[in-house]
Amino acid sequence: MTGRTARNRHAYLFIAPSLFGVVAFLLLPMVIVLVLSLFNWELLSAPEFAGLDNYRRLAGDGETWHSLAVTAGYVLLCIPLQTALALALAVLLDRRVAGLRTYRALFVVPWMATPIVLGLVWDWIFDPRDGALNSALALVGVDGPDWLSDPAWALPAVALVSVWQHTGYNMLFFLAGLQGVPRELHDAAAVDGATPAQRFWRVTLPLLNPTMFFVTVTNLIGAFQVFDTVYAMTGGGPSHSTEVLNFRIFQTAFKEFDFGYAATLSTLLFAVIFAVTLAQVRFFGKRTTYDLS
Repeated sequence: MTGRTARNRHAYLFIAPSLFGVVAFLLLPMVIVLVLSLFNWELLSAPEFAGLDNYRRLAGDGETWHSLAVTAGYVLLCIPLQTALALALAVLLDRRVAGLRTYRALFVVPWMATPIVLGLVWDWIFDPRDGALNSALALVGVDGPDWLSDPAWALPAVALVSVWQHTGYNMLFFLAGLQGVPRELHDAAAVDGATPAQRFWRVTLPLLNPTMFFVTVTNLIGAFQVFDTVYAMTGGGPSHSTEVLNFRIFQTAFKEFDFGYAATLSTLLFAVIFAVTLAQVRFFGKRTTYDLS
């Protein structure tokens, strides 16, 4: 056995536990779902091979495409706002101020709570009669809407909860990225006469592309898979205005007991997430550098 072969064997031994987790809990379930999408299965009966029938059904399923549109709307409401807020908070906290660690911890606390609990708390906050939000608006003479009962406001309200929960967590990544930007570059730009705004847009932001790439990719994947908050706050209503695709998958599998078609919907969700992630990789690939030496 050569030295290189021995080193490779040792390397495989070290990565084996993680590799087993990836295969057993990621790749294998994906294959099972893909295979299941080719069957009709109602759980209590034996699966029946259906070929591409479920995909033909999907093509004409208006409710599913509506759910996908709702999901896309949710993503567009969440990701730009929470990314911008997280970056703004990171810039503000990237300074030597008293109580800095306390501020960082406070902003991350919402992310540590479970979505179900947060959904129940915010359900009370958005209550049109006794909720804290409408009570606060009434103090300034504003009549707040029925946040979770009005189809026009329900999805923005759910998106607001997600933004509130994840902004602080994303802030930590931006803060780490900001602290990795060499100060010499800022000093050189300042000597050349660049204003603070110019230094941010021309120096800081381009060097934050690796962090921006990571944050946007992980946030988009998470946003497309939202379920807990919707389930706790609205149950997909009112009038299906918050019925995101993951919630429709849940309904199809565990209320209609149509597991074959639910697997087809899961395959659709995977395809959408994969396409969006691939587009991000190509967008950031030519704009990102990891070598600051």
